[in-house]
Amino acid sequence: MLTPKQRLRPNPPNWRAWVRARVSWGRLFRFGVVGLSGIVVNLVFVRLFFGHLHWSPSLAAALASELAVVNNFLWNNWWTFGQQRVSVRRFVRFNVASLGGLAITTGVFTVLIQLFGLYYVIANLIAIGAATTWNFAASVFWTWAS
Repeated sequence: MLTPKQRLRPNPPNWRAWVRARVSWGRLFRFGVVGLSGIVVNLVFVRLFFGHLHWSPSLAAALASELAVVNNFLWNNWWTFGQQRVSVRRFVRFNVASLGGLAITTGVFTVLIQLFGLYYVIANLIAIGAATTWNFAASVFWTWAS
């Protein structure tokens, strides 16, 4: 028999089951492969913008990151999450969620170069790594949640 207090309190959600229903090793692998392709896109454009055109580290990282976001959205939409059509709503969500990753990438990249004098390619790889967990969680639990 339930006490009055127990009746008022709902059963706690089974968070593990909820997470497992959305995250699989295959999805994580595909997301990682897509992320690697995004790193290549990012590195190519950072090299162009910062290494050759000598733009500021913040501007170079921000623009290179957005180009990688577009690449990653298209591949994740089709391959990682199995969508056959491009949804403007998902694209907007992915970009909004990626702003967190962009802020992390840009901030870490800039700090590593300006405060620690790290070589820009290494700084960029570390910055991208710092944003990966955020991007995966936002993609699984918000952008493609429905």
